[in-house]
Amino acid sequence: MSTQGDRILDVSLSKIGGKGLFVKELEVAMIEGRADFAVHSAKDVPMALPEGFCIAATLRREDPRDCLVSQRHAGFETMPGGARVGSSSLRREAQIRERFPHVEVVPVRGNLDTRLAKLDRGEYDALVLAAAGLKRLGLADRIAGYIETDRSLPAPGQGALAIECREDRADLIALLAGLNDPDTDACVRAERSASRALSGSCQLPLAIFGEITAGSLHLRGLVATQDGRTVLRAELRGAPSEAESLGERLAAQLRQAGADRILAP
Repeated sequence: MSTQGDRILDVSLSKIGGKGLFVKELEVAMIEGRADFAVHSAKDVPMALPEGFCIAATLRREDPRDCLVSQRHAGFETMPGGARVGSSSLRREAQIRERFPHVEVVPVRGNLDTRLAKLDRGEYDALVLAAAGLKRLGLADRIAGYIETDRSLPAPGQGALAIECREDRADLIALLAGLNDPDTDACVRAERSASRALSGSCQLPLAIFGEITAGSLHLRGLVATQDGRTVLRAELRGAPSEAESLGERLAAQLRQAGADRILAP
């Protein structure tokens, strides 16, 4: 299905309603019985699901990193002043501006092929994209370099696929349970919990990322101004079984650090 988020390509998501544009029409199809379940990029799923829906499974995460796509540059360090870097994400924009204020971050919309075509025509010097999308479409050879998570913290759910269905479909929920990856599920639940507590959307430079190492969930978060001049960070560790409470605690840390001043409308 082609959703409104797929069709409106000339305006940034933050200005036309956010991530829900990719999801709502699929939920209508499930309500009307035209679809049994929907597969989403987890980062595109609004933090609060409509009543009557649930995430039945979260699949094993692909590469969660952002990456640089360019025929001219392998990294931001080699770019000249004023180089045009295309990004559709305020989160990426803020983190690029914080570390590399000499480059110009400009909006880019459209599906992956459209964005790559714009790059190839010379409209941009580079693009910053999610590595997972390129890899899933067999385009990993277009990646000039990966941006590690300590340089560009990912969006909540980035790299993971979420399967959504109606809560009253116990038959489907039971069938889909076998696709759930427990580690990815715990990380994404923590990320979404923190984002929900911060009222996160694509209208705010917000990053939340969890990893499980040695049985512990390491959760990191970031809230920033779009210009990258103010960037607040927080992190904590805890048991994967406490994913939602970890997310809430991380959000509280960010608020204590001054996130409310950025989050205020």
